[in-house]
Formats: sequence, structure tokens, C-alpha cells
Amino acid sequence: MATAHGMEHPDVNEKHDGITGPGASQEHQAPHSNNWHQRRDLASWGHGYAPPEGASLQPGVFKPYEHRKFANPAPLGLSAFALTTFVLSAINMEARSVTVPSVVVPLAFGYGGLVQLLAGMWEMAVGNTFGATALSSYGGFWIAYGLLLTPSPWGIMEADGPYEGDTSSPVGFFLTGWFIFTTILLICTLRSTVAFFLLFFTLDIAFLCLSVEHYAHDMGNDVAATNLKKAGGFFGFLAAFLAWYNALAGIQDSSNSFFTVPVIHFPWSDKGREQRAKKASIV
Repeated sequence: MATAHGMEHPDVNEKHDGITGPGASQEHQAPHSNNWHQRRDLASWGHGYAPPEGASLQPGVFKPYEHRKFANPAPLGLSAFALTTFVLSAINMEARSVTVPSVVVPLAFGYGGLVQLLAGMWEMAVGNTFGATALSSYGGFWIAYGLLLTPSPWGIMEADGPYEGDTSSPVGFFLTGWFIFTTILLICTLRSTVAFFLLFFTLDIAFLCLSVEHYAHDMGNDVAATNLKKAGGFFGFLAAFLAWYNALAGIQDSSNSFFTVPVIHFPWSDKGREQRAKKASIV
């Protein structure tokens, strides 16, 4: 079976000394306050293969590059995505009667854009093709969205801009492209975990609703457009909390938490089959 970046790997049930989140075959131990604690960063990765799970934003078994000492960049990127998506989704749902998304612009440039893009670059450094593609792309999305909402010097959405205020279909095309891209990533999560899959599923539905909203507005159906916008906000809201959930799974370990959140491996995934085989051997 090929990894996300084309490397071959042996039987995934073999032991390895790296752990990036819940579900790894063997847990790395590190001293802390005269005790030993499980670690969930990438510093211990020297050999072996990491299992698929959302805490490291990796849907398939892959082998990190050797001799690199990096923390897990996925929780940072997921958190940047989550917070920016949370704020925009609340506005799309017209929470507390707020309808103007101006407050999203600084978040889109700073946290959801720049910070998430940097996290994506660090994913590339640790050899995680999926994580690098997802985080870098969504970082680019937020920067592009911030540019759309910036009145000067671009003024793309303004009445005196290039579309003379008629931006419904162009923005619909923009969001449709992101719906297609998210669908591609969603397909790549089908052998990972339920938490990881649901993150991309809810985000995919959010992009679909928001793109169709703009087409409905262009056709003059304002009632449908408003309902689709609120539906897109709702699914974006869910995606934000699922991103935070996966980020928490990547940050937690026994040195900083008394519990770890479950991510639930799909039964047909490699890790799911391994867990069933382990239970069967005990019985």
C-alpha cells in the first residue's frame, strides 16, 4: 500500500515509537515530574509509521521524514481554521442580528490565513502531504476571502469594482471551487476516523450551501438565498467545533490532561481492523 506521498510501508500492525494522537500502536513515553507520560508530538519520530487519525491531520498511514525534531503542527492549523470559521459562521447565521462580516477580515488575514498557511508549510516539513495540502490551501482560502471583503485598494465586491456590484455568480464560482476541493479531501478521509471525516463532511456541505446561496441570490430568490446562507453558517459552525475537537485530540497527552477525547476509527480502516483483531485475541 502506498503512503500519501508515494512511499511503501510494511504491515501497519508492526510496532513503532512515534505517536501523533489517539490510536497509535505504541505510545512514546517522556519523563515529567518524576513520572512517565505519553507524548503526542512528532519529536520522537525517527522510524516507524504513523497511523491515520485527525489529530495529526493525516488520513492514511505514512512515514514521517527521519531525523527531524518537530512538534505536531496540525492542532495549530486546525485551531486557526476553527476560530475564523466559527466567527464567519455565526455571522452567516445572523447570530445576535450581526450580518456584516467585516470583523472576519483581520482573522482571515492573520489567524485563519497566515498562521494556518505557516502550519501547512510545517506539515510539509514533517512529510505529511495531506496536512500540508489541506492547511496551506485553507490558509490561502482565508487570505483570498479577506481580499474579497477588503474595499480598498481591490474593491472587488464594491459597486464601482470590476463586477459593478453584481458579484453573486462570481463569488458562487469561487465557493463552488472550494466545495470541489473539499470533496477531494473528504474522499481521502474515508479510512481514517469518524471525527476527521465529519470535519470535512460538514465543511463540504457548508461550501455547497454557501455557493448555491449566491446562485439563488443572482436568480432573485432572496428567501432561498437567506435560508441557504443560514444553513451554510450552521454547517460551518459544526465544522469549526469539529476542527477544535480534532485539534484537542492532537494536543492532549497524559502530561497535560486527565483524559483524551475519542476519535473513533472506522471499522474498515487499518487501525479499526487492528483494534478488532486485538479484542478477538483477548476473547
